[in-house]
Amino acid sequence: MIKVTIYENACKSCGLCVRACPKGVLAISKRLNAKGYYAVEVVNAEACIACASCARTCPDVAIEIEK
Repeated sequence: MIKVTIYENACKSCGLCVRACPKGVLAISKRLNAKGYYAVEVVNAEACIACASCARTCPDVAIEIEK
C-alpha cells in the first residue's frame, strides 16, 4: 500500500507537485492552511504509483511518499 502524506502547513500552493504527478493524484484544496494558502490535497490516492515526482518537485518538502 502506498501512503501519500501532505504537510499542509508547509505547502504554499505553488502547484508544482500537481503538474508533476503523471496520475492526477493531487489537486489544490479549497481549504486554507494556517498560513492562508490553499494547500494541496490527495484526491485520487488509489492511482498513485509511488514515483515520488511530486515529492521531488516540491520546493518546501511538504510531501512524503511511503510504500
